[in-house]
Amino acid sequence: MRTRYTLFKSETEPIVIIMVILLVTGTINVFSSSYVLAGMNFGNPYYFLQRHLQWMLIGIVACWLCRRMNYQRMRVLMFVGMGVTVFLLIAVLFVGTTINGAQRWLALGPLSFQPAEFAKLMSVLMGAFSISAVLGKERFRMERDGGQVAVPFGAILLMAFLVYREPDFGTACIVFGVPLLMALVLFARPLLWLWVVPVTVGLAFAIGMLQPYRMRRIEVWIDPWSDARDAGYQMVQSLSTIGSGGIFGMGFGDGVSKYEYLPEAHTDFAFAIFSQEHGFFGVLLIFFLFAVLLITCMRVAARAKDTFGQVLALGIIFLVLGQALANLAMVAGLLPVVGVPLPFISYGGSSLIVTMAGMGMLLGIADRSHDPPQEKKPPESAEERRSKMHAVR
Repeated sequence: MRTRYTLFKSETEPIVIIMVILLVTGTINVFSSSYVLAGMNFGNPYYFLQRHLQWMLIGIVACWLCRRMNYQRMRVLMFVGMGVTVFLLIAVLFVGTTINGAQRWLALGPLSFQPAEFAKLMSVLMGAFSISAVLGKERFRMERDGGQVAVPFGAILLMAFLVYREPDFGTACIVFGVPLLMALVLFARPLLWLWVVPVTVGLAFAIGMLQPYRMRRIEVWIDPWSDARDAGYQMVQSLSTIGSGGIFGMGFGDGVSKYEYLPEAHTDFAFAIFSQEHGFFGVLLIFFLFAVLLITCMRVAARAKDTFGQVLALGIIFLVLGQALANLAMVAGLLPVVGVPLPFISYGGSSLIVTMAGMGMLLGIADRSHDPPQEKKPPESAEERRSKMHAVR
């Protein structure tokens, strides 16, 4: 009999280790990229670091709670969560705080949060509920089972519309796009992708072009140097920041672009500052960590013990690692500026909590993948039912 040796005792260990490394790296980078701005605006260079640590503590608690909770029970609780999320999305349109022309934040004492970030996770839960219900049917009939598709995806579309009204087109695309991608991956035939994907991208492009400033983003994405002092300034500075890091980087805290050269240096463009200070090898480390995280999470999804767990794990992968891919591509100029943070690395409390909660759900799926399935009792025969009736008499 061959003995199989493994580096880790369970599937969750590498995920937890990578999460810890990314959280520590992100915390260091948040301080390095924000202490100049914090000192100038708040007189305290540790302002953003302190808030980041507070949000990270809440995120760790959320991760632990979501891991401990049986993910199968979330199918019942998610409708309550969806109602609360829709209420908060409506509230932010009336009493939300406006920053940079967007009304996206609700104040909670000294802290503020974005309800749109929680809509991302709710859309994954609703999509997983709907898709797993369809997959569980031997034969799907629209007149009988259509409600299991129409109600969840109708709620997802409503949340995406409310997010779009803030306005936050990038997050609205994630809220509706991730469940749609889940459905396409699991249901669509290869030939269907040939027209569904172009139509979806074209529709999103058409909706996005309703605002002139979004059209301008597309133009400067194609050629940022055509307007390097205005609309293309952020992209030009991002590319210059990444390129100036070289092979080994300038060193921790020695990056110069955070001195009001690169806007949003500690949030959406935090990876550019990391690249400048840690260079090519630091970038390779981040790529390697996210790649290993993707592989381990895919293994969890493949080994989940039920359909809902498999679909939910797949949705969390698309949400967390899809955002990572989008942010890295945006910072490198491969995508237009869409305002998507880099999970674990960028500053942002709501995004960090949602990321940690989603990873907690995925860890919970992995923990329960080895539980023995509940055996269903066979239906009673007519003789057994008659014997019970005689016993009662």
